[in-house]
Formats: sequence, C-alpha cells, structure tokens
Amino acid sequence: MGEKVVAGAFDLSDRQRYRTKLQQCLRGLERLLKEERFDRPKNLMGLEIELNLAGPDGMPRMLNGQVLERIASRDFQTELAMFNLEVNIAPHRLGGRVFDRLAEELRTSLAYAHRKAGEVDAGIVMIGILPTLERDDLVSSNLSDVDRYVLLNDQIVAARGEDFTLDIDGVEHLTCTSKSIVPEAACTSVQLHLQVTPGRFADVWNAAQAAVAPQIAVGANSPFLFGRELWRESRPPLFQQSTDTRPPELQAQGVRPRTWFGERWIGSALDLFEENLRYYPALLPICDDEDPLAVLDAGGVPKLAELVLHNGTVYRWNRPVYGIADGVPHLRVENRVLPAGPTVTDVLANAAFYYGLIRALAEDARPVWTRLPFEAAAANFDAACRYGIDARFTWPRRGRYGGTAEVDAVSLVRDELLPLAEAGLDAWGVEPADRDFYLGVIDERCRRRVNGASWQVATFHRAMETGMSREAALAATTRRYAELSHQGEPVHSWPVGVPEAARLG
Repeated sequence: MGEKVVAGAFDLSDRQRYRTKLQQCLRGLERLLKEERFDRPKNLMGLEIELNLAGPDGMPRMLNGQVLERIASRDFQTELAMFNLEVNIAPHRLGGRVFDRLAEELRTSLAYAHRKAGEVDAGIVMIGILPTLERDDLVSSNLSDVDRYVLLNDQIVAARGEDFTLDIDGVEHLTCTSKSIVPEAACTSVQLHLQVTPGRFADVWNAAQAAVAPQIAVGANSPFLFGRELWRESRPPLFQQSTDTRPPELQAQGVRPRTWFGERWIGSALDLFEENLRYYPALLPICDDEDPLAVLDAGGVPKLAELVLHNGTVYRWNRPVYGIADGVPHLRVENRVLPAGPTVTDVLANAAFYYGLIRALAEDARPVWTRLPFEAAAANFDAACRYGIDARFTWPRRGRYGGTAEVDAVSLVRDELLPLAEAGLDAWGVEPADRDFYLGVIDERCRRRVNGASWQVATFHRAMETGMSREAALAATTRRYAELSHQGEPVHSWPVGVPEAARLG
C-alpha cells in the first residue's frame, strides 16, 4: 500500500479486468519460481515502525502533514490518520553488531523527528495504541490527506455496506460503531522484514506463525482503547474488526476476514498468494499496463503490480511480499504482529528474539509445525493477545514422549525459546555482545513479568488510586510513558506510577 494510488471511480469492467490481471500475475510468479529467478540468500532484514503524535498533555495531535514537512526526510512517511507517522530503516545484513547499529540509527532518527514535532507543540510517542485516543479522534475527517487512504476507506466501507462494529470483551467491555476504517489507525506496529529464498520461504513463514504468540506475550503494549482496559494486546481484534468487509451474514457463513491469522501450515510462498486471490475480492482494482507473461518471455522481470497491490489489502500477521531490488526479484516474510515501543532498546530486543527464534525453528530437524496443530497456534495467538505475559500456550513436548502440553508463556520463553533464539542469532553471525544484551532484555521482562502493557495497566491503576478520574489517569500514564520512553531505559526497569509533576501535567 506504499505505492502511489490515485482515487477514482471503478466500474464492473475494471474488476473483471483486474481479476484477469491477477491471474496473469499469479502465473508469472509461478514461472519465476519454477525458473529459479529469485535472488540468492543475502540475510537481509528490514524494519518499519509506526508512530503516534501527541502533545505535552498526552493527547493526540492531528499534525502529521506539518511534522513531515519539518522532518523533510524520505525515511518518514504518512500513515492512515493525521496523528500517525511511519519511519523506515534501510535493509541491513543480519550479523555482527547489527542490532546496536540499528539502535543508533533509530535513536538518531526518532530524536530528530521528536525535535521537529516539538516545533508544532507535538512529540513522537512509540506505543501500540495511544491510551488517550477518543472515539471523536478516529473519524474520517482525520484521515491523512492521501488519495490511497481515502480510496481504501471508501472501498472497504462500500464492501461492508454498513457501519463497522467494534466489540472487544477484555478486562472491560468495549462496544461501539464506526462509519469508517479510521479506528484501524489506532494500531501502530513494528514490521520486521526478512528476505528469504523460495526454497526456505515456507519453513520461515511457518516458523513465524508459531512464533507470534510468544512474540506478543513478551512484547504486548496496547491494553487501552477509548478509555477502556481491554486485552493486553488489543491491536489484533481492533484491526480485524475495523477492516472487516463482512456483514454479520457473511461472518456466519465462514467467509474469511481480511485481517487474518490463516488456517493452515503452507508448503510454498505460492500457497499464500494463491489464497489471497481465491478468497478476497479486489478492493482497489487498479490495472497496470504491464503484461507480466510477455515481460517474462522477453527475459525481463515483471513488477506484478496488481498482485502486489492486492496483497497489500490482505492483512495477514505474517505477510508474503514480492519485491524487486537492483533488477532482481525477491521474496520477504513481513512480520506485522508486534506493537510499537516502548523504547528503541525494547523494539530491538523484540527483533533479536524474532530473528533468532525463527532461524532456529525453521532449521529444526523436527519442525514445530509438524508437531503443533495449526488450530493450537491460532489459539496461542489469541491467548497471547488477551493475557500478554501471563498467557498460557499449547506447545509440543520436548523429548521422546511427543504430543503437546500446556505451558505458561514465561516458562516457555525462558526455558526453551530464548536458548533457541540464541542459537539462531549465532547462526546469523550476530556477535555475542549484541545477542546477549538484547535477548537479556527479553529474559528480564520474563523474570519480572513486565512488558509495556503490564506497566501501562499498573501505572494507570496506581494513578486512579490517588483519586484521579479515568481520563486524567490515562493522560498522566501517557505523559509518564512518553517521558520514560524518551529516556530510553527498557520497560522492565521502569518504576510504576506517576510522579507528582507528571500527574499535574
């Protein structure tokens, strides 16, 4: 969805032509795979972080256009709503001190953006869902002034044909409706990319699907929405419901949502692209002039523009990506499950845990996906979102006994997954100093049972106990979060509570 899209009306023939072009693109992708035209292994990773804009009072600021003008860097882009930005970090080779290098780049970029935002009385807040967002903030008039977002909103609203229903039953229960997809903008995430060869793609994707539950358990950072305490990671249910093109009747028929965990382990990247065409009608039937099969016949590399655009409107938590770099096609797994924040150190610790873990899981002689039913992986994902670091999972037993057992997330991560992540980072060639520091952050979160979500909740309740109103406690929690986030120490070390100065705001 990062490509330039021009808004306009579509007629019936546009959709028919687009479907034909999608099938041509799929055949083109299949030929590229058969002809082994894809890039060789480069161990390349990429990182994108979605950000919030908030004022000194902790409230959202609808100023991304003004802030981006001041930042004036192609590394920063708009996101769906006017209180969102996104920062993109250039691809890096996994190995050496890559996480320390990324940390330095991110700190420099975010500090610069924060200073520039300060010129319009705003600041950068790296958090999954900004606790101070209210329903009136998430309306279509606060969409970013970009054609592709307006067009995407119009098409999803038209496909649904009625208001969107948000119904999240967590610690508290939220029910409301929305006339647009803008509530999706509340969900700010970290997207981790890994370039993989076609032969390794299925193993890496399957490993990433198994890993999402422990990722969320240790990294949850989105417990509040519209003043309610919901799930420890409320982004997934919010994202699914706010982009759901299915009215209740289609939901009852079992039609798949566009925000999707999936329903099976895969055998190749083609499985995912083919599913996207089979299950999902086009939202943006915009056709390119390229004939992908003719380009292949001539020895060229097709852009597969329709396939890429359609793929960007199916919101898998681990998304397949087709791209071209230096004239050579490649495939990536895009991991989209993590919330932003709380600090650069926390983001990089989450990244180190992910890249190490999926390397080890993908190369295991007895892969986890051969021993764990897909339904159990999906249930683990749901449990992690609901309960965060206190979740319990179904996981394959170690040793010769086989089968699965129930295990708490902290024990699974500390006893089994962190050693795997360590071995995986060794296999990538990451230096021990980087490996030990960032995985040590994950271990400390587990030891103290603290992540961004648990800190937010504990601090909010501590503020309420001092006599604050709910709205004031959420604002004070947000201000304190932003202060500690910019200081940079990882979240497991943050003191709970709101000092007097922060309470006064």
